[in-house]
Formats: sequence, C-alpha cells, structure tokens
Amino acid sequence: MHIAYVAVTLLAALMAGFSGTVLLMRAQWIVKALDDYRVPRPWWTWLGLAKAAGAVGLVAGLFVPFVGVVAGAGLVLYFAGAAVTVARARWYSHIPFPLVYAAPVIGALALGHAA
Repeated sequence: MHIAYVAVTLLAALMAGFSGTVLLMRAQWIVKALDDYRVPRPWWTWLGLAKAAGAVGLVAGLFVPFVGVVAGAGLVLYFAGAAVTVARARWYSHIPFPLVYAAPVIGALALGHAA
C-alpha cells in the first residue's frame, strides 16, 4: 500500500507541478484557454504559484503527512474551482481537464488515509 501511495502522490505532484509551470511560463495553449474562460490576467501568476506550491506540498507530505493533506485539499479545491470556471465559461467539453488533474490528488489523499 505504501508503494502505491508514494507513486500516486508523486504522479499528482508531477501533474500539478507541470500545470503550474506551463501557466507561469505562459505557454500559448494555456494562455488561450484562460482567455477563453475569462480568467483575469492578474490572477495567472498567483494561480500558477498555487499549483506549484501544492505540488511541493504533496512531496513534502511524504515526510510530514499533515503538509501533504493540506496541500492535497488545496489542490482539490483549486481544480474543483477550475472545473466551475470552465463550466461558467460554457466550455463544457473542457470540464474533464481539471478533473483529470484532481483525480491523482484525490487518490493520494485516499491512499494516505488508508495507509
């Protein structure tokens, strides 16, 4: 069980870190999407930093479990908010994308609780 927990946690951290990095680097495809969803540009850096911090927190949570739980909860709320933002912009076909990023975080939280 512990190996699964570590593997899923690292996957979740990699995915959240990637998501935060492409936002901070202003990759063209993410810029277009955020413009389409009408996310204000002044928020972009903070949103990217939140995802990056969540990724670091997940990895730190392997050593200090409370930190991982807080980071995981924050990322779940972040990606749930992203799904709501996408839905409010009426891009219904894009709703699965933030949920795909949330899934391993939820898995890591569940495996951490079971361990």
